[in-house]
Amino acid sequence: MNRTYASISAIALAALMATPAFADNGTPGKTRAQVRAELAEAIRTGDIQANDDSNLKLNEQRPDLYPQAAVAGKSRAEVRAELTEAVRTGDIVAAGSEGNETLKEQRPDLYPQVAMAGKSRAEVRAELAEAVRTGDIVVGSEGNETLSQRFPGFYAQKEAARMHELQAESTQATRM
Repeated sequence: MNRTYASISAIALAALMATPAFADNGTPGKTRAQVRAELAEAIRTGDIQANDDSNLKLNEQRPDLYPQAAVAGKSRAEVRAELTEAVRTGDIVAAGSEGNETLKEQRPDLYPQVAMAGKSRAEVRAELAEAVRTGDIVVGSEGNETLSQRFPGFYAQKEAARMHELQAESTQATRM
């Protein structure tokens, strides 16, 4: 029995010792030439740590000395689509205009207007009820006078009664 445990222990120990030999994942490291090429590129672009305590790279300290990364522009199709949309909506500067006046500003009747969100039915009804209550409905043939202006005593009495009701409600709420 002791021999069996001893032989199993020896095999396990040998397996553990052999494991590092098989740990290579098969990807070779970089060659000396690859490392030198990477270093030369880092020096050329300033993508290398500066020699001071600032923890900045050289291209961050002195961006004027190193080439900037190229920004990808728009494709031809994107530019054409943008131009077509600008012409359709009139958001293009008018020829011969002084300043930066667009075609839409010169001739708003020729171009689509931006849709504005309207009020809901409930909001309109609430607004009408408030106007009736306060007398802010326009009356008269010229449309320059409201009901509260034409009948000031009536709407002043209504407003006083409403204020009295609000005071009574707030008094009851504080008692509870």
